[in-house]
Order: sequence, then C-alpha cells, then structure tokens
Amino acid sequence: MIILAPPYVSEELKDYLENTQTAVLKNDVALAAAGSRRFNFVDDAEARERAARGERVYTTSENALEWVLKNVPDESVSRAVSAMKDKAAMRRLLQSVYPDFFFREVSAAELRALKFEELPCPVVLKPSVGFFSVGVYTIRTREDWLNALDDIEKTSSRWSELYPENVLGNGRFIIEKYIGGDEYAVDVCFDDRGNAVVLNVLKHDFASESDVSDRLYYTSKEIILENLAPLTDFFNRVNGFLGARNFPAHVELRIDGGRIVPVEFNPMRFAGWCSTDVAFFAFGLRTYDYFLNGRKPDWEKLLAGKDGILYTMIVLNKPNPCPPVGAFDYDALCAKFERVLSMRAMDFRRLSVFGFMFTETRDRRELDFIVRSDLTEFIR
Repeated sequence: MIILAPPYVSEELKDYLENTQTAVLKNDVALAAAGSRRFNFVDDAEARERAARGERVYTTSENALEWVLKNVPDESVSRAVSAMKDKAAMRRLLQSVYPDFFFREVSAAELRALKFEELPCPVVLKPSVGFFSVGVYTIRTREDWLNALDDIEKTSSRWSELYPENVLGNGRFIIEKYIGGDEYAVDVCFDDRGNAVVLNVLKHDFASESDVSDRLYYTSKEIILENLAPLTDFFNRVNGFLGARNFPAHVELRIDGGRIVPVEFNPMRFAGWCSTDVAFFAFGLRTYDYFLNGRKPDWEKLLAGKDGILYTMIVLNKPNPCPPVGAFDYDALCAKFERVLSMRAMDFRRLSVFGFMFTETRDRRELDFIVRSDLTEFIR
C-alpha cells in the first residue's frame, strides 16, 4: 500500500499505480494525483486493516508519518519511525558503535547562550527533526556560528509554514561532529526478517567543504558495485539496534577510509520528491515496487551494459539570495547536457526549487558545471 503526500507525486509513480493497481490511501493528494487515471483507492478503515494484516506501507514523504504512527499497529514500525526522525535519539541508539562521536542536543533558546569556544569545530548544526538540508549549517569559525544563529532567527518561522512539526522541528537542534569523507544517499529496506536490501546508491557531491546543498546526486554501475556489500553489512548492523521489519528508509551517510558513519535516516520513504525514480531512469528499477513486493535486485542483470555511464539527479535549488524571477529558462539549462532523461519543472514562485532534473552522461564535466552553478544565468 502506498500513501501519497505533499510535496510531489511523479508521473512515473502515477503510471505505476495505475498499471499495477497497487492500493493507494484515498486522500486529497491521491485524488489530485489520479486526475482521470484509475487508481485502486482504499479508505482509512481498509488501509488500517491492511496494515494490521502486515501489508507493507510506503509513503512518498514524511508528511504521511502522522497517519502511519496512528494507524499502523506494528510496534517495530512505530519504533523505527520515532528513532529515525529524531537525530539525537538515533545518535544515542548507535552510541556504542561510535563511542568517540561528539553530539549535543540543545533547545532553540539555548543556542544563543552557548559559547563558541566550547564547540569542537568543525561541527554541523541542524534541527533534531528535519530533512532536505533545511536548517543545516557547517560551523568552522565564530563568524559561521553567528551567521547560523542569525539565519535561524530569520527563517525558522518560514520553516513552520512549509513543514509540519513531525517533518521539520525547529524547537530543538543537534550539534554534532563534522563527518568527513564521501557522502552517499541510499534507499534501503528491511525485509520481514530484518535483513537489509539496498535498492539505490547515489553519490552526493558538493561545490565546496562549506556547501550543504542537495544540488547533485549521481549513480553508476561502478558506484553500486563498489558500495553494495559494505553498505548491506552496515545496515544489517544498524538494524540490530533498530529491529525494523518490512520497512523502507532513505539514509544519508559518509564513507571515509572504509568507515561508514550515518548522517541521517529518513523513515518510510526513499529519496524525497519522488527522486528515487533515478533508479528507474538508470536501471529500470522501481524501488517502491521492489520494497512492496519483497523483491531483491539482480544487480548483474540490471547493470549489464552500463559501464562508465553516470546517471544524475539534480536539484535546481534557488540561489541565496535569489534575484527577482520572472521565468526560468529550462530549455537553455537542458542544452548544457548530453542527454536529459526528465525535467520536472516546479512552481518556483511557491517553492524553494526551480525543479528536478535527471540526466545521463559519460562526461564528468557536466556534473562539475551544475554543482558549481548558481543558476542565475537561466533566470529571466
């Protein structure tokens, strides 16, 4: 069963739901997404019965977590959701694995009272409950610290307008050690025995050490094969503490010298804004289908003929500060790339992004360009 929730439902997911007649919780988002399509809608009562029978549940965003916590009786699900959504709680849960890892949870009111000299910089400051790199700051200097505090004061009210408390909480923050190494975003699920099944591995590149944006993610045959075994072992170890069963998650982590350190866990979904579809564009793998139906990828078959090809998922986030925008030239941007698989234009007047872009290339220079571009050349 799938629960559709804001902010976005992709055409690829809509096609899947109509073609497979997978059960969809009937709500306003699902009705709007269906339009003239024929979805297999179920009401709240039937959805609860399905969940009680142990049917797997997938959500498109954490805006659906409130329904999950109220209606899915499986304690392993509610326990894993609660742990993953609270970054400090997850750090405490894994403290025996990372005994030397510094983290500290503080209230918003306590931030100003903290002395910069007490921080073992570099550190990262972020909401204890959050996603999409909202409210994330890398702190190396006193100036970084003061700028972060000022920005939180200016923008926290807008966070409350855009996201519910269970998706992004701005009342409590976590300060934690800056994690070095290469960053990855992974879609993983745990089967009915709690064994990890890795479904998607994306490398997350940044423009600089201070960059915390979600601009560029990409995958390839080489990235999958290099990381599949160690990531599977890592998630199995983590689940020894979590005890999750029949559970999907999107996990951001860093790998430094072979050591895997988690950055954050996002429960009941894969990559947000339906960007998990990058696995479908790249390898024909629908992550949510594999999870819902208990399938495991045949990577040898899926990766055949994919040598040297990079598949990207690009978040077209607005520059900060952003000049007045009359229009965004999507065609001019697409012309910069060898092959655009999908361009998802968004309502940039309402949202913080111009859209999401998926490409295929063998030319690394395309990635280097987009990760450094502030996109102002495409603003009209």
